[in-house]
Amino acid sequence: VQLVESGGGSVQAGGSLTLSCAISGQKYNRYCLGWFRQFPGKEREGLAFITYDGTPTYADSVKGRFTIAKDNDTNTLQLQMVNLEPEDSAMYYCAAQAHYAPRVVCFDLIYGYYGPGTQVTVFS
Repeated sequence: VQLVESGGGSVQAGGSLTLSCAISGQKYNRYCLGWFRQFPGKEREGLAFITYDGTPTYADSVKGRFTIAKDNDTNTLQLQMVNLEPEDSAMYYCAAQAHYAPRVVCFDLIYGYYGPGTQVTVFS
C-alpha cells in the first residue's frame, strides 16, 4: 500500500485547510484509514479514522473541527480542518491498515502503512 499526502501549508489561525491522501495498492476488503499528526519530539497522535464502510471516529482534540472522508472512486482520503489553531501545527500523516475481523476499533489498530507526511503550520 502506498500513501502520499498533499494539501499542507501555512494558514492563519481560524483558517481552514483540506489535506488529501492518494492511496494505491490497497486490495483488502476490510481496512481502516486514518490521519495522524506528530509534533517535534513527540509520538504520532491519532486524529481521525474511517472504516472501510465509511464510519468515522475522532479524537476529542479535533472533534467538531476536523472531518475525515474517503472517496472510493478516486482512492483518496481527505481531512477537512476548520478553525485551525497554532497548536495544530504539526506534520500530518495518513495511514492504512487491513484487518480480518468483521468489526474493529480503528483507533486501536497498529498501522503498518504511512505516507511521508505533509506539514501544517498555523500562525497567529
